[in-house]
Amino acid sequence: MVNPHTNCLHMFYVYILKSKKDHNLYIGSTNNLEHRISEHDSGLVFSTKLRKPFILVYYEAYASEKDARKREKNLKLRSRALAQLKKRITESSLL
Repeated sequence: MVNPHTNCLHMFYVYILKSKKDHNLYIGSTNNLEHRISEHDSGLVFSTKLRKPFILVYYEAYASEKDARKREKNLKLRSRALAQLKKRITESSLL
């Protein structure tokens, strides 16, 4: 989606974080990836505050927020989708 005020493309991100504490994954989506990761690492996100710090292991960018939310939901609810992603990016993701 192009911001009519700046004429810039505004992206939406689906991301996967890995907890350095318990090594489990967290999947989320946002329109500001750096800020959202900072919130996770600062303990400002209720669902992850006890699992910090995190490392970003993967992200995808979308022009549509609806597409990003759909992908996030797919990765969270369909274990096969996440398993296929893990298989595809084994070397680069440290999953």
